[in-house]
Amino acid sequence: MDKLFSLHGKIAIVTGAGGLLGKQHCIALAEAGAHVIAADIEKMNVEQFPENIHDKLSMVKLDVTDTASLSSVRERIISQFGGIDIIVNNAAINDMVERRDNTTQGTFEDYPLYLWKKVLDVNVTGVFLCCQYLGDIMEKKSSGTIINIASTYGVVAPDQSIYIKENGDRLMYKSPIYPTSKGAIIQFTKYLAAYWAQKNIRVNCISPGGVFADQDQEFVGNYIRKTPMGRMAQSDDFKGTLVFLASDASSYMTGANIIVDGGWTII
Repeated sequence: MDKLFSLHGKIAIVTGAGGLLGKQHCIALAEAGAHVIAADIEKMNVEQFPENIHDKLSMVKLDVTDTASLSSVRERIISQFGGIDIIVNNAAINDMVERRDNTTQGTFEDYPLYLWKKVLDVNVTGVFLCCQYLGDIMEKKSSGTIINIASTYGVVAPDQSIYIKENGDRLMYKSPIYPTSKGAIIQFTKYLAAYWAQKNIRVNCISPGGVFADQDQEFVGNYIRKTPMGRMAQSDDFKGTLVFLASDASSYMTGANIIVDGGWTII
């Protein structure tokens, strides 16, 4: 079983590596033995990660919406590592309670077109481009695994009531574009899985539930009351699923969407 889950000798890239989940994805892959290219639009350094995996990390700046940036990273991967085995498409824009971003608090009727296009560009087009530019390396060697990070809101509609406090104040509206973009990622995963199946490239996705990040207490209470397991996710709750999909333990799986949400979507 250890061999099935081992990633020793594998080269992985994680986009959006500077985010809450992105860091955990990097840690999980490195702990399983992979050398991880931590890619983010913001400059990063190894000190942002646990010391025990520093020798398994490379930092790279990447804008997933910029083809020139992707081309540069692609050439670096080929020249430095000779190829890529695992792609984790994690980079995304998400409107969150803890961000307090006023542009995400308006109603659907007032939601700005520029923001719709901006989120679509990162959350969907960014995944498309990463698969096109970096997946091409896998296609040439007929081997690899791609893991797209979706969301429970790509499976079910947002419950806007969980963003209302007991006194009636609304913390925010979940935007129309976030669930739309994550639903698109699930379908794109299926498309690419079928397209590259004969090339021995597996493409799956993970739909995480809400992650605890010191949000408003009333919001947390609203969220856990709808969750059968009675809690929000911790940022490291997805590590096992990620390693499973990245490793030979899932060698007969492609096109799947694994929902890891404490039961949020079952009721």
